[in-house]
Amino acid sequence: MNADPAMTMKNPVVWALPALMMSAYSPISMAAQNPVPATKSSYKRPPDADLKKKLTPLQYEVTRHEATETPFHNEYWDNHEEGIYVDIISGEPLFSSLDKYDSGTGWPSFTKPLEPANVKTKTDYKLLYPRTEVRSRNADSHLGHLFDDGPRPTGLRYCMNSAAMRFIPVSRLAAEGYGKYLPLFARK
Repeated sequence: MNADPAMTMKNPVVWALPALMMSAYSPISMAAQNPVPATKSSYKRPPDADLKKKLTPLQYEVTRHEATETPFHNEYWDNHEEGIYVDIISGEPLFSSLDKYDSGTGWPSFTKPLEPANVKTKTDYKLLYPRTEVRSRNADSHLGHLFDDGPRPTGLRYCMNSAAMRFIPVSRLAAEGYGKYLPLFARK
């Protein structure tokens, strides 16, 4: 009996099929794929020519061409200072140090976004299996990927590229226009 060549293990669609089917019913695809609509915002993406001048080559490749920085050799993977992480391009608030944890991956990882409306997700197939890509809503920056192997209470791991973000320490929040987040860090 001759097997149909389209149904053999040499066909990448065949071996990716179980992952495709599972991803359709995962909590990531059902919840994170349908983010809260963004509100009107002043966070914008400048023209590409300006970005090439403003960003480092790595920041540009990560945010605009979905590159991935090297694990354990990036700015924020081991940052333990309190503050927030904003989009390197637009400045839209993305994550808080209060939701950051050591995932052991070498990239900054978070259990949830600081402002869910500033984050959007989409499925990418760049590795021949589905992954949930995370992008900023207003600048449309590639930030990283979302996985369902994080700690409680969310069970999610937002695995981000440092090159796509800028960290603002608590001591600079008010001066940089993010004072509304100061109460999150108030000592009780």
